[in-house]
Amino acid sequence: MRVQGGLKREDWEHWGQFTTFKENAAELVARQSRPAQLIYCSPLTDPYQPAEGEAMRMPTILRALIQHPPKLFAIQTRGPLIVRDLDLLRELNRMTRLRVSFSLTTNRDDVRRCYEPHCEPLEDRLAAIRQLRDAGIRVFATLAPILPCEPEELAAQALAATRENIIGDPFHVRAVKRHGATTRPQAWRVSEVRGFTGWHDPQFQQEIIERIRRVVNSAGRAFATGPEGFQWLAQP
Repeated sequence: MRVQGGLKREDWEHWGQFTTFKENAAELVARQSRPAQLIYCSPLTDPYQPAEGEAMRMPTILRALIQHPPKLFAIQTRGPLIVRDLDLLRELNRMTRLRVSFSLTTNRDDVRRCYEPHCEPLEDRLAAIRQLRDAGIRVFATLAPILPCEPEELAAQALAATRENIIGDPFHVRAVKRHGATTRPQAWRVSEVRGFTGWHDPQFQQEIIERIRRVVNSAGRAFATGPEGFQWLAQP
């Protein structure tokens, strides 16, 4: 991914357009994958961001994993492009514990266009989740990061798309997250310009989380945020 020395408007508007690929990724996977490994493709390395549409790296990586399956392979993505590889994912699902964590961030398309202008709308993401689910792949609807939205509606749509428990995560702020990365400055700038700074407030975030939790729990499923939720990806 391109690294900037100073923040400009085009930096946060061009997510996914500047990507560095490891040319020998499939060869490294074939060489280094072990039966006891748990491999997680985190949001920082979303393998189905827009550039993958032309690069076509994931099919070769998935084929390498099919030949050398780890104990678990988890993909975190917000890209409906993942369904392009559905046949390979089905095959890999027979070889290992495959998990997909699919990010749903808001049910408001005006908000999506502000924060994620190069990401697909909610309807396309929900359709991808349903396709993965119907193919027998365990796919989690992950409300992360929770952007300005109607929380109850977003939770209801997530519940309808997947059979799994629901994972969530609000914007990361230093007041709550003492270590590691927090929300990028460009998201703060969008919030400031659009009047959404309250969504970075820990108390307000907790209120939103509890509203989502009530909807999910009333449907007989669990809702968790942060490591508590993401650890579900590693469970049998």
